Amino acid sequence: MWSYKDQLCLMVADMLEYMPVSREVRLVAGQSHRLRLSFSSSTGLCLGVYLSDHIPKRSLDHISTLFSTQETLVDFALTSTDVWGLWLDHDNQTVVKYINFEHNLGGQWNQVFVQPPPEEEVNIGLDQDPRETYLDIIFSPVRFTAAAIMKALQIYRRGAERIFDLSWESLKKEVTVAVENELQSSVTEYEFSQEEYRQLQVEFWSKFYACCLQYQEALSTPLALHVNPTTAMVCLLKKGFVSFLLPCFAVDHLYLSSDEYLSSEDETPVTEDAEVGRDVLQLVECLRLVNKSMLGDMAYVMDKALEHMHSPERAAEQVLDSLLANDGDSVIEDVQNKLQDVRNPIGAMGVLLREMDLETEGELEGDSPLAAGQPLSVRLSLSQLYGSSVAVAVVCQAVCQVAMTRELLCRDLLILQQLYMRVGDNVFLGGGGQLLQLQQDLIPRTSHLLCSYYLLKWASQRLSSTVPVDTLDANLQHLSVLELSDSPALTPSKSVLSPQTVVELFYQNVGRKAIIAQIHSQQSSLLSDSALHWPQMVSSMLVLLSQHLWPSNPGFLFPEVLMGNCQYTQLQEYVRLVAPWCQVNVGSCRFLLGQCYLATGEGHKALQCFQMAATEYYNKVLRLLEDVGLPELVIQLATVAISEATNDIRSQAALRTRIFKHHLDLGHNSQAYEALTQNPDPSRQLDCLRQLVVVLCDRAQLQDLVQFPYVNLHDEVVSIIESRARAVDLMSHNYYELLYAFHVNRHNYRKAGTVMFEFGMRLGREVRTSHGLQKQVNCYLAAMNCLRLIRPDYAWIVQPVSGGVYERPGTSPKRNYDGESAAGPVSRQIEILELKDLEKEYILARNRLTLAEHDPSTAGNTGSAPAVEMVTLLIQAGLFDAALALCKTFRLTLTPVFEGLTFKCIQLQYGGEASQNEAWNWLAANQLSTVITTKESSATDEAWHLLASYLEKHPSQNAQHHRSVINVLLSHGVPLPDWLVNSYKLVDAAALLRLYLNYDLLEPAVDLVLEYVEALLGKGHQYFGIERPLSATAPLVWLPYTSIDQLLQALNENQSDDNNANLNSKLQDKLQEYHRLVEQASHRRLTAH
Repeated sequence: MWSYKDQLCLMVADMLEYMPVSREVRLVAGQSHRLRLSFSSSTGLCLGVYLSDHIPKRSLDHISTLFSTQETLVDFALTSTDVWGLWLDHDNQTVVKYINFEHNLGGQWNQVFVQPPPEEEVNIGLDQDPRETYLDIIFSPVRFTAAAIMKALQIYRRGAERIFDLSWESLKKEVTVAVENELQSSVTEYEFSQEEYRQLQVEFWSKFYACCLQYQEALSTPLALHVNPTTAMVCLLKKGFVSFLLPCFAVDHLYLSSDEYLSSEDETPVTEDAEVGRDVLQLVECLRLVNKSMLGDMAYVMDKALEHMHSPERAAEQVLDSLLANDGDSVIEDVQNKLQDVRNPIGAMGVLLREMDLETEGELEGDSPLAAGQPLSVRLSLSQLYGSSVAVAVVCQAVCQVAMTRELLCRDLLILQQLYMRVGDNVFLGGGGQLLQLQQDLIPRTSHLLCSYYLLKWASQRLSSTVPVDTLDANLQHLSVLELSDSPALTPSKSVLSPQTVVELFYQNVGRKAIIAQIHSQQSSLLSDSALHWPQMVSSMLVLLSQHLWPSNPGFLFPEVLMGNCQYTQLQEYVRLVAPWCQVNVGSCRFLLGQCYLATGEGHKALQCFQMAATEYYNKVLRLLEDVGLPELVIQLATVAISEATNDIRSQAALRTRIFKHHLDLGHNSQAYEALTQNPDPSRQLDCLRQLVVVLCDRAQLQDLVQFPYVNLHDEVVSIIESRARAVDLMSHNYYELLYAFHVNRHNYRKAGTVMFEFGMRLGREVRTSHGLQKQVNCYLAAMNCLRLIRPDYAWIVQPVSGGVYERPGTSPKRNYDGESAAGPVSRQIEILELKDLEKEYILARNRLTLAEHDPSTAGNTGSAPAVEMVTLLIQAGLFDAALALCKTFRLTLTPVFEGLTFKCIQLQYGGEASQNEAWNWLAANQLSTVITTKESSATDEAWHLLASYLEKHPSQNAQHHRSVINVLLSHGVPLPDWLVNSYKLVDAAALLRLYLNYDLLEPAVDLVLEYVEALLGKGHQYFGIERPLSATAPLVWLPYTSIDQLLQALNENQSDDNNANLNSKLQDKLQEYHRLVEQASHRRLTAH
């Protein structure tokens, strides 16, 4: 011993002094000696020295001398209590052992079960494809590392090119291509049988498999052994990777121990009863014998039975038959002999089954927050505990190893139980009662455990699928609709060196957190050194993880995580494997299987699964089906749900509403109406009815909407359509027309007429376009037609409310600018409209349309113009025929028409060519049937002809129309046309005289009086409407003396004007002559009588 500080030798000890005298140690070559140190507070400093193949363990005070077997030592490690050794045996296989150097039984080393290398031969069934079988085995996560596969691939290609880091799937494709190319290049014949091709496949794939075995063995070469003194973790450093040693459970230890170790066991940790323990050891020896006698094809039969969900009991019987038929080494005979020594086989089997059963009484806690209430540092530490990629791989592969071991144990036990059933009373000391218990209890339990551990093995070897992030997001939305579980954590993609299995996926997402939380709830000081002791901690992790995966436990986290991470294929396979034998979470499994079918586009299969699931899933399933867009399946499932909710009115109403909605979306109008009528909730029924009306209107499927019978819903339908009609744009929706058709279809013509009249009124107010005016005309025509179909006594309607203000249910109260509730509308007096009133409205609307067609710019101003205003607008546009007709309909004076036409004539007479051309447009809109238009006639002439025809066609009392025309002409200083003067003289010459006097036209007035006097005296009397001139026998005649006196007065006042004096003289002379003749005629009449 040297002092590092003082550089002095402190002590020298000869190791040979501690060797037995019989050992010739001095003959051993002085090489490969090794020295290890260990220090602990309890034992102090321990020194271990390896001399060739003898290992004395000592400090300066000798503790013990231990001897090992003759394997080649690679490395050893020393702890405060144990010595760990790493050897290579004669077959170059790794051997690890450990021993307590103070307390051991006869210096016997404890065995460590190293993971066995992959099978040297692959058993391929006749129904299997060699390529797929080899690929499954080579790329199984627990058999070969990626480095070994890539090295084998490079050598198989004869080093043609360097292989870079590939994804797991890419590497699989490269291997497939390499082997298939090699196979194709070796084929020289063009034709060969299928069996020959199969043999070629087996040959070339087995060759590549041998390469993988070779490089996996090379990478597995051990280099060193490491024992962590703090956590007691033991690791093997190998050439290609690191192996971690985990504690072996008691039942696994018994099954894996070699014969020499098993025979030395005096007691077993699985039971405290010595007798039962001895029976368990004897039974395990029998199981090991069965395992050794199992050939490859026999194991294949059992594996395929489990894979294809066949009965494990029948498969065990088949394997037992093969064992009995091929028992050349008398192994089964030895088993039967050993069974004679088992006094209580039922008890021993029960102990083994109890130790392997992971079923829990209640649901595992997985939703509790991790370390709630603990400091942040504690929570952070726990959140990372066993969360690294190495820890994930170690824990999950340990689950796989345990599952594989116990699957074999259950398999062998099931075969042994079948052997018990064969030999019967020859073995059982208890007789038939134990046979019955074996048959009805132990064999089904063993079969159940066998299937469960097969499922765990499958899950720990089944690779997960890579899923795009957008797919995960879409799936998360579906899960949020279902309200099933929390969102899954998105884990990073695994590299080629560690392909992720579904168990690793579960462990990373949910499992680790749930397990740590569960352990922490049991151990408050989880982060202490004692709690983090590797053997205890990893054992707890393995048990709890296996329990979460155990299909018979009530927890359902594992399948939910698969669903949340879009592992649809894996989840379908999981359900397929557990369905025949697991009676726990049956409804949940069917439900998730239905979700898988939905995700893969198999909606009808999904619906079958959902229907088989428990009824409490109906609402969630319906939301899911709606979310993924499968309305047909929603209808089918809702129909089934209704039959099971006969006493729940609320659920029935919700389901009927769903059925209605999806029938309507699919265009199944009749079915939608039927679902609506069957809805027991009046409010939901009304909502559905409103939706039916709106949707069918938007689709223009009015025939269906009108023809539905609406039993007990007639008033509601009318109210809905009326409300919609009054609330939406008139030109984009046709609710008024729909309501009209609805009433006509039910022969309610008065209602139909009222609807169309209201439609027309609103069009006039709100749609100021030519199209709107045309629709208004059509509406009034339809309303008139409806009233004509009713008996005259009932041909009336109620005047719709002006302004379109209607009370609608659910509307908020109106408020003024101060925020106070506004006063309600004043009640109006009801006004009854008869057919003649509708006809007036029609004519008015028709004239509005005529005006808009003649001048489109006026369409915006005429929508609701009254009759008087419309007459003015028509006159301005030159539509005098229409104006006259409107005046006659509404009994208005025609004077504005004549005045307007007269003004037009004046404009034309004094206007230019532009006004002449423009005049032809409005002249063409008026009928000139009595006038023959020639090329020589001008627009002015035509206008005067039109005026003359109006005066002739529309006579008035006292020639009021002539007076109006002449008044306009004279007021504008326009000379009166002769035809107008002549026509007015024929009607009322006195009125013409007064007009002349009003405008100081003295000369025309004098001429008129002279002509009138002449007519009275018999010259041209017919031009003044005088039937007979002045005579003693003729009727009395008269002169407008008042007007004549006014004329004479005017002439006398202007005597300075020679013309006026001359006119006055003529007039006086003519009057004197008239008076003389009047006297004579009067005298004669008097004398005659």
